[in-house]
Amino acid sequence: MDNKDSEAEIHPLKTEDVKAQEIHENSVERRILSKQSSRLSRWRTAAFFISLFLCLIIVFAFSFIIPCPERPVSERTWFRHYNDAVAYQFLAIEDVNEDKVQDVLFAFKANNGSSSFNTSCLDEGLPSPCAFVAAVSGTNGRALWERPAAEDLEWMECGIQQLGVAGAQGCLLVGRPTALTALDLRTGEVQWRQSSDFGANYTVLTPVSVIPDVDGDGIQDLIIFAATGNKIKTFIHSGRDGKQLGSTGSLTVDGRAQYIRLDLGSSSYFLFYTENSLYAYSLKDLYSAATGMEAKLPSLGQDPEWEKSIDHTTHHLSLPSFGDFRYLARIPGKTHENILVVNSEMATLINAQNLQTLWTLNVSRALRESLLGYYKPDVLGIVLESEIGPNRKKVMIVESGSGVVQWDLKLNSGAESPSPATLSTADHRSAFLIWGDYQEPGNETRSRAPFQKLYLFHPSYTNVLLELRNTTDQIIAFSAALFERPRHACYVLLRGPRAGTEPGTVSLMKRKLKEDVSESKVIWLSQVAVDSEQYVRDRLYRMRFQSRV
Repeated sequence: MDNKDSEAEIHPLKTEDVKAQEIHENSVERRILSKQSSRLSRWRTAAFFISLFLCLIIVFAFSFIIPCPERPVSERTWFRHYNDAVAYQFLAIEDVNEDKVQDVLFAFKANNGSSSFNTSCLDEGLPSPCAFVAAVSGTNGRALWERPAAEDLEWMECGIQQLGVAGAQGCLLVGRPTALTALDLRTGEVQWRQSSDFGANYTVLTPVSVIPDVDGDGIQDLIIFAATGNKIKTFIHSGRDGKQLGSTGSLTVDGRAQYIRLDLGSSSYFLFYTENSLYAYSLKDLYSAATGMEAKLPSLGQDPEWEKSIDHTTHHLSLPSFGDFRYLARIPGKTHENILVVNSEMATLINAQNLQTLWTLNVSRALRESLLGYYKPDVLGIVLESEIGPNRKKVMIVESGSGVVQWDLKLNSGAESPSPATLSTADHRSAFLIWGDYQEPGNETRSRAPFQKLYLFHPSYTNVLLELRNTTDQIIAFSAALFERPRHACYVLLRGPRAGTEPGTVSLMKRKLKEDVSESKVIWLSQVAVDSEQYVRDRLYRMRFQSRV
């Protein structure tokens, strides 16, 4: 009994000892795990800070030790001068050196190029003087490349995609004696040169049109029209090597012709117009006539509605009676292009799909082809210039959808006054650059000096003109463009003797528009002056520009 009782008393103590021992062991294990976890946490923290330190070292190395390439600062104004030269009426604005700043391409005729390259006509086997093509940096006016290109230059166009090589932009030249030359836009190197027989006393109808790849070499091709008398010769050339594809086609017209091209979905039409007639040919017809084969490309189709309106014997296009044709222009619409027809008395907008009249506007003696801009936000307008008297013109901004005149201005203007230009602004409107000489009402006396003044108009001030510049120099070509986004809007002037006259000094100038705005003269078109002149200058100085795709 005593043994049993003692054993009964002992067993509970044993159980408690075991439990206590297990608790102690678990506590020791936890402390060990805690110490291991603490060490691991410290290692992780150390690794994090070491990694952070290394990243900071790399960042500082790239920021300070390894310098970033410096981007040239665009100069506000730069000049280039070419002595003993004449210039052609040609300017192109393209990014030649791919620095995201637009550059300037132009052409001049001289015995030698500039001192930057020391090139001469003999370098290309040409007699002196000859036509040079030059590319100049829009940043600072530095010459990027120069190339003796032809004995004489009739026409030139730059920015043509896939000329010579897929993906490469180029310049196409038509020289005299007849030769087609393709230059690489980036380097000025000759991609190809081909002679062509355009005939005697020909005139190339411009611009040259790029057409789909019809010879299957992966490069788009070219169609060229050369007019001689009442005949228009059609040439299709390979965009890869310039070789003529097929034979020469021939069209008959009743006088000196010009043309525009319309793209209607899967079909393209060429509208040739003389003073009294309008002719229409599909690209499919022109291709078949030149190659003797039927076009198999889906993009060489024909529009059923247009085919009904074309006389297939004479190729006259049936339109409402216009009397005469001064020029035709393509005007973008909401869903398709429309046709602006301008004669000696009126301007008419035609629906390009059904050839119905959309609106007409009285416009007497149009001086030149129209220009597009935005008077109202995102509402396309048409700039028209018409002669209203000897050395007098009227500038109108017309809403393209309705034909309503939104704004107009009368100016003195010489026969060789440059064409206007537009620049898109960030408020979805346009700044309009106009050449002429404004005379205040009641003060019609004209200066004896042939002043040409450049004015800026923006629709935010409908009664204000800014006079930016006046000059008596002969202006050969004028252009305006956004050289850098979003503020570096500039204009370019090419001045001096033009081709066909005695050589002299040719001057090329780029001028930042805002520099002239800050120094401009404010002209009030009405007696109501809402703001001070300086406030107007400051507000227009602050306007920003944008590119429209």
